Amino acid sequence: MSASPAHPSDSSPVQFDLWRRIYSRLGPYWKVVVVAVLLVSVAAATQPTLAVIMKPLLDDGFSGHKPSYMWSIPLAVVGLMFVRGLSGFASTYLLAWVANNMLLGLRKEMFDRLLALSDEQYKKGDSGRLLNRFTIDAGVVTGIATEVITVLVRETLVVVALLAVLLYMSWQLTLIVLIMLPVSAYIARLFIKRLRRINRDTISMNAELTRVVRESIEGQRVIKLFDGYQHESGRFQYINGRLRRFAMRAASADAAMSPLSQFFVGVSVAAVIAVALYQANTQGLTVGSFAAFMAALGQIFDPIKRLTNIAGTMQRMLIAAESVFTLIDQEPESDSGKKQFKQRVNGRIEFKNIFHRFSDARDDTVADVSFVAEPGQTIALVGRSGSGKTTLVNMLPRFVYPTAGEISIDHTNILDVELRSLRSQLSLVSQDVVLFEGTIAENVGYGALHDASHDEINAALKAANLYEFVQSLPDGLDTQVGENASQMSGGQRQRLAIARALIKNAPILILDEATSALDSESERQVQDSLELLMAGRTTLVIAHRLSTVQKADCILVLDQGRIIEQGRHSELLEKNGLYASLYNIQFRDDDTDIDNI
Repeated sequence: MSASPAHPSDSSPVQFDLWRRIYSRLGPYWKVVVVAVLLVSVAAATQPTLAVIMKPLLDDGFSGHKPSYMWSIPLAVVGLMFVRGLSGFASTYLLAWVANNMLLGLRKEMFDRLLALSDEQYKKGDSGRLLNRFTIDAGVVTGIATEVITVLVRETLVVVALLAVLLYMSWQLTLIVLIMLPVSAYIARLFIKRLRRINRDTISMNAELTRVVRESIEGQRVIKLFDGYQHESGRFQYINGRLRRFAMRAASADAAMSPLSQFFVGVSVAAVIAVALYQANTQGLTVGSFAAFMAALGQIFDPIKRLTNIAGTMQRMLIAAESVFTLIDQEPESDSGKKQFKQRVNGRIEFKNIFHRFSDARDDTVADVSFVAEPGQTIALVGRSGSGKTTLVNMLPRFVYPTAGEISIDHTNILDVELRSLRSQLSLVSQDVVLFEGTIAENVGYGALHDASHDEINAALKAANLYEFVQSLPDGLDTQVGENASQMSGGQRQRLAIARALIKNAPILILDEATSALDSESERQVQDSLELLMAGRTTLVIAHRLSTVQKADCILVLDQGRIIEQGRHSELLEKNGLYASLYNIQFRDDDTDIDNI
């Protein structure tokens, strides 16, 4: 929708900003995080203690010098494991609670910003990537954010404690280990860079996969009728195959990191054994000390490996965070207006010298359009496709902004009015009816009108000629409409949208091709409902079917963004211009269709 921010790998300030924005969301839960970190620390402290026990166990326990070790050391082991398990469970639960609350807040912030985006940004957006941000990226950010806390705290404490044990047992042997650690870290860094690139490609391709699957679901009838199975299967297979390749590259990089690290571990262990044997013969290194040293050494590599691996995981988190914050950082639609319509407007609309040109276009979509709709009048906009009708009407609710000119309602510039106040005075019925998952009652009384009574809803349904149909349903008003009311006919969906507009009872009505997709019978029923809806309201009508606009108070004929004719239906026919030509073409086609029946 807008230019993506710099990648996390591009600069340290960008990385720091991403880290700051992720972990600033821990603020409301800092007390829980502190308790979880303390519990993680307790769990981490038990690990080196197990290694330390080895020395007295071997030196004094097996020799019989201290018989009490027979029961005290096993009890100590059981106690340590119990404490470790309990603190591990509690810390994991608390951090999961924090992660899910972070996810809750992050998704709400994303959705609020999604609803606030301008119409233009929706048109530019990739819906697959948008959905991916909600379903995958947000979960990756919050899940890994708490995982990072756990791993960094626990494994760092374990490594530091085990290094202390190693130094205490033999600083010479520990020196060998410390020499090998930077080598392993350097190798891990090389693989992390590769994983970072792969993770970014994987996120992009996941968005593509979501988009292809969504399009296939929505267009399943077209696919079947036009035999698009092979084409869609090929598209899916290509993306699916690329995802597999990315996954295998990530797996190979991840898998290669372990054996290389293990090789250097093996080298360091071999060196330790050689030096230990020398010390045992020359400096009296005891079996217990060597066993404790090896136990600590054996334990230190797993936390080091986890610390190494978390670096690659953190890159996944940063890439996902970059995607999430790209949405959150989108500019919301402009709402600079300060005025409010305190009451129902009269409905006088004036378009004055309106121009509009899309940012990537060479010519104006709308050029020097002026007209006035008095309260209660119906103004129809007709013309060929691409003549600017929809663009012009979309300026009224400020979905589109004029490049030049002024639009006013009751002599008030709409740019000076708050968006919610402006749109509260408008209703829309379009060709593309949008209905939501829920009941018929919830859809008719949608939005700010959700408290509408059943009597009001039934009255609206009666006016929209849909009451008898709804009453015939087993659950009546409580019938679930399903996804976009797919079980209802086009005419029924249109009349449901009309009932919704009737409930809102706004003084200004926009009809955008409201009957163009209907058959003649459905069109007649919907037209009857529309005439009732239009009564007493200022109405702007966009229509290709000229039979629906013959009663309009004024018809504006647009061509290439300009008004070239205007007047009532009979006046325009007498002029024998573009309107008459379009009208004659339509009715000649209709007569031909009737003759062929």
